[in-house]
Amino acid sequence: MPEIKKATILRELPIDMDYVVGVMRRLLETPSPSGHTDLIVLRACEELDKLGIPHQLTRRGAIRATLNERQTEADRAIVGHLDTLGAMVKRIRENGRLEVVMIGHWAARSTEGARVTIYSDRGKTFRGQILPLKASGHTFGAAVDTQEASWSNLEIRVDERASNRAETEALGINVGDHIAIDPAPEFTENGFVCSRHLDDKAGVAAMFGAAKAIMDSGIELPVDCHLLLTISEEVGVGASHVLHGDIAEMVSVDNGTVAPGQNSSEYGATIAMQDSSGPFDWHLSRNLIGLCEEHGVEHSRDVFRFYRSDGAAALEAGNDIRNALVCFGCDASHGYERVHLDSVEAVAKLLTLYMQSPLVSSRDHAELAPPEDFPRDQI
Repeated sequence: MPEIKKATILRELPIDMDYVVGVMRRLLETPSPSGHTDLIVLRACEELDKLGIPHQLTRRGAIRATLNERQTEADRAIVGHLDTLGAMVKRIRENGRLEVVMIGHWAARSTEGARVTIYSDRGKTFRGQILPLKASGHTFGAAVDTQEASWSNLEIRVDERASNRAETEALGINVGDHIAIDPAPEFTENGFVCSRHLDDKAGVAAMFGAAKAIMDSGIELPVDCHLLLTISEEVGVGASHVLHGDIAEMVSVDNGTVAPGQNSSEYGATIAMQDSSGPFDWHLSRNLIGLCEEHGVEHSRDVFRFYRSDGAAALEAGNDIRNALVCFGCDASHGYERVHLDSVEAVAKLLTLYMQSPLVSSRDHAELAPPEDFPRDQI
């Protein structure tokens, strides 16, 4: 296990969880399906302004913020995504209802019954509900249980006086209109948060909590730390366009799947060792594990088979960076999700320690090399 440099003293900072919960609420209440993220970007910029953290927008609208800017030659980045799953109008049916396609990748069965908002070109919004084509048990009987759960068997019932295609078109609804799915958040007294779109708004809230702790402490970070907030992770673009050449290592913050066969921690941080794009950086991942062990941050390791994050897109775009993934525990990911605030807090604590630690990339090569007695003839 790589050790933190002995000369480095890391402060264990308290996380203002009232602030984190407030940020999470505001983010969840702001619709942001991929491709329709202007409002959530504005909300995130407002939070950065409150914290006094300078930031800028990329041409595509992603956010690049900087903590304790020192113009160092090698920087680090922490990245989360503001966009969520959603849907789009594919066709207006003859009965006036809407055929839809998914934005991002999520199961059709998890959308049935969801309340939605439809965004038209004229700036007007419409309310509706996602229903299976055979929704009435009094009409279809047992067929409501035997029809295939697929996006082609779903439609949106628009809450307007529109019973045919012409009437729906007259409202101003068009093919290609974005659809945001209501999050329906609930914050329980015992620390659970149940909502759609915790992926990745819980992760972004943890990032803001860590940033606030650093700013409140007045700590001078060893290198520039950029908070990157992307707007198209759910469709695979992720952090491919938001980095600049000075960034040497990057930690993505996203959900860790709490499910049978997984090892993610529901009440701590999870360090992902591999996802569908391949292994994460050996040294950076184990540096994060070492920080957890040294400072008592509850954590686990996990491997994800059907998963990719902002970091994968960054590497595929040709960025020469060390890449790791830190997760909050998320039950029923890409459905009606659940997280516990202890997990969000653990992620935020780990991020504050990471921001204070030396770059893995800047350590002496001897620290990263095999020991002298390593059997090099077997390499």
